[in-house]
Amino acid sequence: MEKELDILIERYPALSACREDIRKAYFILEEAYSAGRKLLVCGNGGSASDSEHIVGELMKEFKLKRKVYGAQASALKAIDPELGQVLAENLQGALPAISLTGHSSLTTAFMNDTSPELVFAQQVNGYGKPGDVFLGISTSGNSRNVLYAAVTAKSKGLRVIGLTGAGGAAAARPGSGAGSSGNKLSALCDVCIRVPETETYRIQELHLPVYHCLCMMLEQHFFGQ
Repeated sequence: MEKELDILIERYPALSACREDIRKAYFILEEAYSAGRKLLVCGNGGSASDSEHIVGELMKEFKLKRKVYGAQASALKAIDPELGQVLAENLQGALPAISLTGHSSLTTAFMNDTSPELVFAQQVNGYGKPGDVFLGISTSGNSRNVLYAAVTAKSKGLRVIGLTGAGGAAAARPGSGAGSSGNKLSALCDVCIRVPETETYRIQELHLPVYHCLCMMLEQHFFGQ
């Protein structure tokens, strides 16, 4: 873990201020995955793309091989020798993660029937279980749909991680919108990684190496042997 953090900060020195929060976020995720739990992640615009990107790195091979071995490989081949052999040779180990930014039929139906701002919260309410982790990505820290989801996550017993920019301390009210001052999400998080930028595209440029680092550290821990 420390090696990956060293590499991250060598490449992106500005992230040295976030090192401890990245470490804390990693341990929250490691604990959840060790207990068989999952990650729920969401954001808007570019952060929605980041949500999908994170899921892609966790649900399949990132840097390391994650072959299926032992009991699972044997079970696959016992069920059907031909199909099972193909599965045993090609399936990859996964760290379960769900991006809440997809599921178009569910989300559009819910937005049409109730409030569009609650669509992520509804998914957290349905998917979330105690011990899971919710990762909310918001460059401002004030995206209302992410805030509602974070509150719902806490009510369901999930740990909450935020990934934001360097907006001020949590001063905005819940519903205050992305343009408001402060960083409301940080007050709802077990840990909030606030990268040291304030302009949206520059925040997003630092978000990617942060979550890549988290994914690499998790992969090394669970699939490094």
